[in-house]
Order: sequence, then structure tokens, then C-alpha cells
Amino acid sequence: MKPLLLALALLAFTACSTKETNDSATTLDTNNKSFVHIVLFWLNQPDNEEDRAAFEVAIKKLLNDSEHIQSSHLGTPAGTPRSVVDNTWTYEIALYFDSPEQQDLYQKEAAHLQFIEEAEHLWERVQVFDALVSDHFSK
Repeated sequence: MKPLLLALALLAFTACSTKETNDSATTLDTNNKSFVHIVLFWLNQPDNEEDRAAFEVAIKKLLNDSEHIQSSHLGTPAGTPRSVVDNTWTYEIALYFDSPEQQDLYQKEAAHLQFIEEAEHLWERVQVFDALVSDHFSK
């Protein structure tokens, strides 16, 4: 009888401690990996308003004309005063793609190549961070 009670107690404990994973916000989808392409730009003349305006026009044209970008955001440094934060860049753009393959197509598409041609004279440095995104969490 004791082994049966022990087995039932263990089963009850396991059932109570198992996390429910039916919520789509917390379910890990390992089959559908989206892609984020984060680019930091250091302009040659970051305080030059004409250069900033020209850069913004060019990047917004890219965002409007690209056939492969799913979503995006454009930002500037927050000026966070912490030693681990680099605030030396001028602009940041994060481009989200449905898949790595879509990002590969973006790299070769006319809108992207035209953006580079029109705006590369404005920057002195570009740094890229690419990531596969398989976890999406919402509060």
C-alpha cells in the first residue's frame, strides 16, 4: 500500500509543479525562427543637422521601399550613464525579418543597395549585430 501512496503523491506533486505551456506568449517555437538585423551608424558629422536629415530621408526611403523587412524601429542613443553602455553611435536601426532567408534577400535587393549608395558618404563606421529570434515573450 505504501508504494501506491508514494506513487500517487509523486504523480500529484509532478502535476502541480508542471508549468502550463499552452499560452502562445510563453511557448517556444523552435520551427519558426525570425531574424533581427541591428545596425549602428556613426555619422561623420553627428552634429550636422543637414547630414542627419539626409540620413533620415535615406533610411526612411529604404524602409518604405523594401519588400523583405517585416517591421523595424529607428533610434538614437539614450545617453544612459553606465559604463557598459556605448552611447557613441548616432543612429540605430533594427530590422525584423520572417526568416534568415528573407534577410539574405534584403541584402541584395535594390532598395538596400540604393540606400548604401545614397547614404554611405554620411557615415564613418557601421556595426552590425544579427540574431535568430525563436522566443517571443509578452507581459
